[in-house]
Amino acid sequence: MTWHDLLPKETIELSDHLYDRVIAERNGGALIWPENSQIFRALQLTPPDKTKVVIIGQDPYHTPHQANGLAFSITPGHRIQPSLQNIFAELNEDLGIPIPNNGDLTPWAEQGVLLLNTVLTVYQGEPNSHIEWGWHAVTKNILKAAAQLDQPIVFLAWGKNAMENVQAVKLGPDKLVLKSTHPSPYSYAKATRLSPAFKGSRPFSKTNEFLAQHGSTPIDWSLPNL
Repeated sequence: MTWHDLLPKETIELSDHLYDRVIAERNGGALIWPENSQIFRALQLTPPDKTKVVIIGQDPYHTPHQANGLAFSITPGHRIQPSLQNIFAELNEDLGIPIPNNGDLTPWAEQGVLLLNTVLTVYQGEPNSHIEWGWHAVTKNILKAAAQLDQPIVFLAWGKNAMENVQAVKLGPDKLVLKSTHPSPYSYAKATRLSPAFKGSRPFSKTNEFLAQHGSTPIDWSLPNL
């Protein structure tokens, strides 16, 4: 089973249209990230039947060659961005896992962590530049499909954008939402009226506890040095 099998026909058609738009704009000279082959990489690496965790991001890194199709993940050989540095710091504090020397989160995706940005492409140097393209209509239906899968799944909603996207879907049984502020330097240590601070929220151990309690294999959150 693939995500394609779970999505409405009109969602698939919109996804194809947006991909074609990326190709056309690139052919016209636009600089867009990630690479064509990586736009749907999160869905390819983490199919529905393998999904245990959903981490919701906003849009890809807009700096050259950093985005690799996975939310928060960075292509090896590039500087780890501040939000991911804070994620690694919390991981270390939560589970004692050493901080890796790279930001490639592919091992998480291969274990069942769907690293889904709500917008899948971006112009180079222009954050949120594709927010009006229509990607939200695609990713909203992916989240809806994930929320109704049979297996236990933890949704990690970090920041206002992620929380709003989770709130927009109806969760099936055996689903858990863990909310916090975004791990960006501006918000990771500041609680709000709606959520605790990301710092100290222990999302990784709480996720594994929930999965184990529901008979699912926990995630090995450690990442290799490259």
